Amino acid sequence: MCGIAGIVDQTQPAGALRGQIEQMLARIGHRGPDGAGYVVDDGFAMGTVRLAILDPNAGAQPFGDERGRYWLSYNGEIYNYLELRSELEALGCRFTTHCDTEVVLKAWITWGPDCLPRFNGGFAFALYDRQTGDVFLARDRFGKRPMFYARHGGRLLFASEMKAFLAVPGFEFEQDPEQLSSILGQWTPLPHQSGFRNVESLPMGQWLRLRGGEITLHTYAELRFDEGPEVASEAQALDAIRARLTRSVELRLRSDVEVGVYLSGGVDSAIVARLAKDFATRPLSTFSVEFEDAEFDESADQRLVSEHLGTRHHAQRITHADIADKTPDAVFHAEVPAFRSAFVPMFILSKRTQAEGIKVILSGEGADEAFLGYDLFKETLLREAWSELPDDVRRARIETLYPHLAHYGPDDIAAVTGLYHQFSVEKMPGLFSHELRFQNGLFSARLVKEAGQPFAAISELVASQCGYQRLSAVEKAQWLEYKTLLPGYLLSTQGERMSLAHGVENRCPFLDPDVFALATSINLKFDDGFVEKRLLREAFRGRLPDRIIDKRKFPYRAPDAAAFAARRPDYLDLVLSEAELSAIPFLNAKFAQKLANKVLSKPASEISTKENQTFLYQLSICLLNRAFVKREGLPEARLPRLERVVDLTEGALA
Repeated sequence: MCGIAGIVDQTQPAGALRGQIEQMLARIGHRGPDGAGYVVDDGFAMGTVRLAILDPNAGAQPFGDERGRYWLSYNGEIYNYLELRSELEALGCRFTTHCDTEVVLKAWITWGPDCLPRFNGGFAFALYDRQTGDVFLARDRFGKRPMFYARHGGRLLFASEMKAFLAVPGFEFEQDPEQLSSILGQWTPLPHQSGFRNVESLPMGQWLRLRGGEITLHTYAELRFDEGPEVASEAQALDAIRARLTRSVELRLRSDVEVGVYLSGGVDSAIVARLAKDFATRPLSTFSVEFEDAEFDESADQRLVSEHLGTRHHAQRITHADIADKTPDAVFHAEVPAFRSAFVPMFILSKRTQAEGIKVILSGEGADEAFLGYDLFKETLLREAWSELPDDVRRARIETLYPHLAHYGPDDIAAVTGLYHQFSVEKMPGLFSHELRFQNGLFSARLVKEAGQPFAAISELVASQCGYQRLSAVEKAQWLEYKTLLPGYLLSTQGERMSLAHGVENRCPFLDPDVFALATSINLKFDDGFVEKRLLREAFRGRLPDRIIDKRKFPYRAPDAAAFAARRPDYLDLVLSEAELSAIPFLNAKFAQKLANKVLSKPASEISTKENQTFLYQLSICLLNRAFVKREGLPEARLPRLERVVDLTEGALA
């Protein structure tokens, strides 16, 4: 795991770019504290900060080929690198290291962009072809690893995190109200969105080529729901689940450093821990967060799994004060607005993980998207079949939904029934499954003065997808989750960005192409989908405690507005002060101030879900404005030890 950054500027000689690339790397030094390196050429500079996982003594970057034509800066892991290396060796390739970085470079030289579908992993990389002057950027199929790029004064900038652009002379961040309206509406950035003007995120499953100043984008991996194996029986499905997940975990345990597991208390991370334990040659280290607030705490189930597996468990207790105190730092690392505070405990946990000497963590992200674990999917099935169901069946199914939400209790059945009846017919083409969620988003979008059409961008996205309209309602729901909330929040704000803030790499066995293909081929084939992840649970019954196997989905959450109301940190002036709010030109200051005053003064029981979410959005927008736009309170930038410097104009390795 690493961080990368680069500049393409034909007006600058190599010597002038040295200082700039060093400062860019210093801004993302937390991603790769084990060493830094860069390559410079006339008109080009690119570098890497490295977290040494595979072949630590030989993996210095940027990595060049024998002739010095191709140079690679690479972030991530290719889990099937050994199999690819064998293929390449059979074709005559010679290797000088045992790291996957060299495999990526040789694969590109041998197969070009056709190598990308072969990669099973989470990655983003930049490759420079000195002979042609072409620059290539690429990102993995699920969006596990980030890649941002920006045009600035004739230059192309790129980096793993946007904060690297803070080091570029003359570059200024400007929050984009049109993007923010979209982000607030759908809870997350779309694949290309960053939240800032003139900064783009390279979408998952795509690669970019810069040639002669022109950028072209290419897609190499689509989300397909028709490529899974034929599964004839439930028994066969259970065998396939076990086999594919076992192989996925085995691949993700490839490391020259110790690998631990994050335990949430749910079945997904418990399965990952169970399989990791099966391969472990030393006591398995597990990590989790505990909350002082019982409403959010799953520590009893975390301890149950740890004791069952005999792991060396580390629990990080989280208080309201912890969340309030660490939110500014966590938002700075997240870089995009967030609708909940649950990412802050993960920021704190990754620091604890680093302190315990663990650099690599496995977690359960992706299981709910693949195996229909969210109530969103059951709700979609219910609303789709609404007109065909008798009243008693409707009521029974409503009673199974969202047990953690107070407004879905027995006294609210009539109101929920009316709501579902209203939304039983599609109103937004292609977005049926998410229409109820978007109602909360409409409220949040009021933070933007001229919000326009918050769902115009996502409507355009689904309309442009060939074959999307042929998907079932549930498959469309999955597609939307894989393209929005999963990469835009769960894998980034709550996942990768929080772990890499402290130099910890996260790996997700459920985000394996073979696991995805299997899940999409068996979902709803042997049941009606109203027991979430039933097949996944049954596949591991007997290998984990029944209490964990049978546990209902308990969404990972943390105290939101209540944490800030209890702590009252000084930075709340950003959301309470009329002067501070009015200084952000696109913000609806009166609405924002009124909301903040209510949320911070009323009992938590009087604050609705949409008000909670909108307050968190408002707070994070204001914190991002302070850090990125006004550049106030920035943490110190630190460049890790330089281990490789290559000046191509001199033909020398320093």
